[in-house]
Amino acid sequence: MAMNRQTKRLMQKQGSDRPGQQQRRPQPAPVQREKAGPREFFAEVKGELRKVAWPTRKEVVNSTIVVLIAVIVMTSLIFGFDYVSSKFVLFLFD
Repeated sequence: MAMNRQTKRLMQKQGSDRPGQQQRRPQPAPVQREKAGPREFFAEVKGELRKVAWPTRKEVVNSTIVVLIAVIVMTSLIFGFDYVSSKFVLFLFD
């Protein structure tokens, strides 16, 4: 494997150029947990849902209106570009 000087210096600095001298830390054993039953799962879901910052009704209505207006504007723009380009193509080749 070809290595440049910078890579070799980095490996020497880290001590990885001599694998025998490198000290390895033992991996911690994975924590063995029992599988949660359906009752415990839904209890945890309920607890997490209590932490959610839910929007007010007014915020939901305002967001919905903004999204609907954006969809209408984008649909109009795409329709307009499509209509103009189709008329242009028909003008060129007709």
